[in-house]
Amino acid sequence: MTYSPEVRERLETDAKEIIGRYPKARSALLPLLHLVQSEDGHVSDDGHEFCAEMLGLSKAEVVGVATFYTMYKRKPAGDYNVGVCINTLCAVMGGDQIWEELSEHVGVGHDETTSDGKVTLERLECNAACDFAPVMMVNWEFFDNQTPESAKQLVDDLRAGKEITPTRGPKKLCTFKESARVLAGLPDGLAGEGPSAAGPSLEGLKVAKANGWEAPGGAVSDR
Repeated sequence: MTYSPEVRERLETDAKEIIGRYPKARSALLPLLHLVQSEDGHVSDDGHEFCAEMLGLSKAEVVGVATFYTMYKRKPAGDYNVGVCINTLCAVMGGDQIWEELSEHVGVGHDETTSDGKVTLERLECNAACDFAPVMMVNWEFFDNQTPESAKQLVDDLRAGKEITPTRGPKKLCTFKESARVLAGLPDGLAGEGPSAAGPSLEGLKVAKANGWEAPGGAVSDR
């Protein structure tokens, strides 16, 4: 199966825009993999061939990169990729229990998708949000301070089609395909919505200001 002429034309237009940002075309491989994933819900064989053709690479080179990174799916993913952090801090704060109960609740394991095609579960090594542990991500948006109960309710709501708002970031939770398009470098205009740093993330700054501490070479920034 190959892309239809309409899809091919649309992908080529987006790909050329992305490639034009780089001094060497092959540097655009990672965003182009996200681009084809935004079309198919995973990096398909057609996607491999498209990237190879657009960048003047062999298919083997493209496949080698696509299979190295876990963000590129090898089989169709659900509308919502739900990642549960099981790295050290999240694990000891309850992440392991969240994973076990959530996996049992929906009946799928790591990198598996529910029968309705709504949710793919993933064990993540770190969400880079330890100050809000235990943390989950849905299509790379944060859901902080989770419990087994809140995690199961979140997934039930996603499968029921309810409107979900992340803890931080845009008010609108996009689909997996939509998030892949953003990661390809084609913004949806929502990046500035919602809070970014808050609560525990700012405690160090508050302590530094209270004590008059300065960073090497300059004052403590308000940013």
